[in-house]
Amino acid sequence: MVARILISACLLGHPVRYDGAAKPLIHPAIDQWRREGRLVSICPELMAGFAVPRPPAEIAEGRSGEAVLAGHGRVVQANGTDVTELYVAGAQAALALAREHACRFALLIDGSPSCGSRLIHDGTFSGRKQGGAGVTTALLRRHGVEVFANTEIEVLRNRLSQTSGQRIPS
Repeated sequence: MVARILISACLLGHPVRYDGAAKPLIHPAIDQWRREGRLVSICPELMAGFAVPRPPAEIAEGRSGEAVLAGHGRVVQANGTDVTELYVAGAQAALALAREHACRFALLIDGSPSCGSRLIHDGTFSGRKQGGAGVTTALLRRHGVEVFANTEIEVLRNRLSQTSGQRIPS
């Protein structure tokens, strides 16, 4: 069985981001993985019931996805609405999809309060970013899924080459 990759839908060109845009990741590896049937597209926010477009959201008070999952952090929209429960629900839906398709890897858009894996916004809606993981990334990692940022596609490609020939658990 080939290693499956959970991938942010916006990276595949789907206009699902909060502002109705996509962030297509153009790379030969994406084309190859698509041909091989490895890619499993996801948008945790849409799976949680958010619309497109929607108000921007950030993890409040400089916290991270790990803090949200532990009950010590909140995700809020720019208008002040607490959407923590929806972000946790989206993360749980992403984990369920990863399990259903035996995804050991994920390639997610960095900066997002769901999908960020290296950087997330600092919760001030000022455009500043800080190190940290979004809610979905934190949950996936808790359950053994290796998560890579869109800027780490070569790292993921190398990791996949290391696992070729290994049996992928289902």
